[in-house]
Amino acid sequence: MGVIYLDACLLIYLVEAHPDFGPRVRAAMEQIVDANFAISPLVKMECLVAPLKRGDPVLQRNYESLFLRFRSLSVPETVFLQAASLRARFGLKSPDALHLACAQHHGCDALWTHDSRLASASHGLARDLSVDLT
Repeated sequence: MGVIYLDACLLIYLVEAHPDFGPRVRAAMEQIVDANFAISPLVKMECLVAPLKRGDPVLQRNYESLFLRFRSLSVPETVFLQAASLRARFGLKSPDALHLACAQHHGCDALWTHDSRLASASHGLARDLSVDLT
């Protein structure tokens, strides 16, 4: 498999050791040995809110270290315009529409998430790991 875009919730499960989904996300990632996992600045922003809000520099560094393991995809204006279309057509929230538009723009082979609405709007691009891993 080529490039797999990871939604922020999956990184949060990994870093904050979610008891149910953390190990499942890790196992799914380990099964794809030839994948290039990717994130965007939006993923980084969403992940960093909680440690910054709590004033937790250790957790912040843990996220920042994890970010370095993934390819970082840009979010140009065309991604925002595509996200507007996705939001209008499927009723997605702005961050979800931006994640999907970013993955589409960069030609990702998959978008892994924990959001069934995003999976249904993606026409097969998004994989809802909450369903696939239960």
